[in-house]
Amino acid sequence: MVSAFLLTRVTNMRLAVWILSAQSLVVAAASLVKGFETGQLHYFFAALMTAVIKAGIIPYALFRILGRLKRERETVTALTANRSSLAALAATAVAYSFIDRTMLGVISRDAVAASIALALIGLLIIMLRHQAVLQIIGLNTMENGLYLLGLSLADGLPLIIELGIFFDALVAVGILGLLTYRLKLSYSSTDTSLLERLRG
Repeated sequence: MVSAFLLTRVTNMRLAVWILSAQSLVVAAASLVKGFETGQLHYFFAALMTAVIKAGIIPYALFRILGRLKRERETVTALTANRSSLAALAATAVAYSFIDRTMLGVISRDAVAASIALALIGLLIIMLRHQAVLQIIGLNTMENGLYLLGLSLADGLPLIIELGIFFDALVAVGILGLLTYRLKLSYSSTDTSLLERLRG
């Protein structure tokens, strides 16, 4: 949750990638803890895949993209940093309020609420940020929240589904990375709001 709130405030995209990597390591640690609690091997495999792909390969790919973008920064946002953080706080309050009313007496409800809040904050980042790389980071934050939700609600996800999720994440980042680079070539910027010129 701390990492998600930080992502609503940062404008330096390299710092945002580091925060995403740290967030993914926490997700991997949560899967590892679940593995020790249940003794099921697929949690350990999921923790390893999360650490390698989400905390390693995806941040590496984003750093490679940023290396080509040079000094690209988030300069224009739909909301200021303070208002973005307030929107994230409101999303968190909504998530906890909803879960408190619907899951009374459930031990894992705090974890479920935090997972939903993380997914909502990821969605907010996608909606409020204009830089393509930060929108990719928002997408991964949202996916981390949904993965934690799966860990909290049930005994995790079947291994084949987890593999599919990791593959989808890699493909999505690859495609979005290519689109980001093409956007930079065409408009000398990765600000997705420039795509509004294509309307009509």
